[in-house]
Amino acid sequence: MTKKCELTGKKPLKGHKVSHANNKTKRRFLPNLKKVKFKSETLNKSLRITVSNSGIRSVDKKGGFDAFIKSAKAKNLSIRLKKLKKSLLIKSA
Repeated sequence: MTKKCELTGKKPLKGHKVSHANNKTKRRFLPNLKKVKFKSETLNKSLRITVSNSGIRSVDKKGGFDAFIKSAKAKNLSIRLKKLKKSLLIKSA
C-alpha cells in the first residue's frame, strides 16, 4: 500500500540526513498517516480512509466530511474518493 494521503494527496518527500560533519545520506520524509473512519451524512455510509494529520484538520475546518469532499479538487483525491464525490454531488443535487 502506498504511503499517500487519500484526501490531500500528500506523499513522501526525499531529502538528506545531514550529520554534524556535514555528511549527507539520502532519506525519506514520510507524511503522518492514520487510518480514520469518516461518516458521510448524505450517503449514510462509513468509510475507513488513510489520511494525514493535516487532512483530518482540513476536514474539521471545512465543517465535516461531506463539505470537504464537495470542495476538494479531484486531482488530490484517491480513485475511491473521486467516485464517492461524484455520487455525493448527484445525491445532493
